[in-house]
Amino acid sequence: MHGKRTLSLLGAAVLATFATDYSMACSSVVVGKNASADGAIIISRNEDYYINNWNKKLVIHPRRDTDKGEMISFKNGLKVPAPQTMLRYTGLTDWNGDTTAADGPYEERGVNEFNLAISATNSMDVNDAAKKADPLVDSGVIEADIPSFVLPIAKNAREAVMLLGKVVSEQGAGEGNGILLADTKEVWYMEIGSGHHWIAVKVPQDKYLFVANGMRIHDVNLNDRENVLSSAGLAEFVGKNKLLDHVDVQHFNFAKAFGTIGDRYNVDREWLGQHMLTPSLSQKTRQDQYPLFLTPDRKITVAEIGNVLRAGFKGTELEKIKDAERPMGVDRTIETHVFELRADMPKELQVLTWQAFGSPASAVFMPMYENAMKEVPSALRLGTEVYENQSAYWAFRANSTLAQTNPGKYASVLAGWQSHIEGTFQEQQASVDSMLKKLYARNPDAALGFANQWSNGNVLWAVQSARDVFQSLMTDMTKSTEKKYTPAELEKIKAL
Repeated sequence: MHGKRTLSLLGAAVLATFATDYSMACSSVVVGKNASADGAIIISRNEDYYINNWNKKLVIHPRRDTDKGEMISFKNGLKVPAPQTMLRYTGLTDWNGDTTAADGPYEERGVNEFNLAISATNSMDVNDAAKKADPLVDSGVIEADIPSFVLPIAKNAREAVMLLGKVVSEQGAGEGNGILLADTKEVWYMEIGSGHHWIAVKVPQDKYLFVANGMRIHDVNLNDRENVLSSAGLAEFVGKNKLLDHVDVQHFNFAKAFGTIGDRYNVDREWLGQHMLTPSLSQKTRQDQYPLFLTPDRKITVAEIGNVLRAGFKGTELEKIKDAERPMGVDRTIETHVFELRADMPKELQVLTWQAFGSPASAVFMPMYENAMKEVPSALRLGTEVYENQSAYWAFRANSTLAQTNPGKYASVLAGWQSHIEGTFQEQQASVDSMLKKLYARNPDAALGFANQWSNGNVLWAVQSARDVFQSLMTDMTKSTEKKYTPAELEKIKAL
């Protein structure tokens, strides 16, 4: 996550102290359908923040007709012409995203009625030379706005890339960002590298892509318009402004031209993600760039993506490096999402979301059919940055906080609970999908009604189970503060 948040004086002071962490956050895994265990296209991301308490809310925007000349407008000044009909879509907004105090909705990820899914964004630095050649535009495209104008307009991933690229080219961009876009047929990864230049690549169906906070796109053929899309005149711009020593359009290095390569903050995670998914490949740590796409050693499951996005450096070569301090699993992750896009399911059931709140290290991934959901469970509609006991975010975040008081004792408790809840969901999923396909063939309304209830029920069960864990942890913690009395002292106290 990246963005200009409205902060208190205390928050601003904290931000100044941890400026690097604030400006660069999030890790992503993208998987082609032939590289996934169940044939689904997958996009996933940790949404990291610079503090540990920042709630998120799930919202459903209904399809609606628009007025002539209506614009989709944002607080930073960006305005995008609204289509005649705004598509239904879901978003995961900041708890204050719909207030004047926020700098934008920060919906971060969502899916629309045409099964276009988007995750935005992985924040990325633009190098000084690129900024000078093509300055960023304050009123241009920023993370806070992207899903909120792409999802109600675009109907597939390629169209979404072209829409987003068009707005960047015409109105500019205010940030460097990496965006994941997928439908049931293909998946794209896009990078915005300067005020008006961008590039997008189609992820091969038998490969995966890992992204941290450094630009990744390199060694791509700009002439391959089937698999590579970009801003007009990109190669000429790079050559004219000497952003590369040599511009090779058949092996183009966008990341080097516009970003900062070799930053340990990013390449350590890139090495770790590829090491976990392709352990047979021996690669040195701290390389300037790692392969853009790789083939996994085995087909990738949602559970394995969860393991990657929770991962630390323990047991790897990076554990021995003193300044290796930024793995994927960090305490300030405020939510993690995994979208599975399955072409073999009925239209409204093709996207299955696995959603976790707070750090995935101490939360569980809850499956939901978002395009079948008619209402949002209260636990996903409530909460702020202040602790309370009603929201899903704080149910999971509270357990993480308690466990950190005695990780040697409580980490295994959370791990066992995660294994049970997620294992149950994952074990059920294939049967639920099969049942819904059969029911949909006979009675679509009944199938969608069940999918709505099942999705809401999963959230309610997972959140209640987290509250049960909280109760157990709190009870045990209070017991641990009891004074250890001798038998004689105990009998005397009892007699009082």
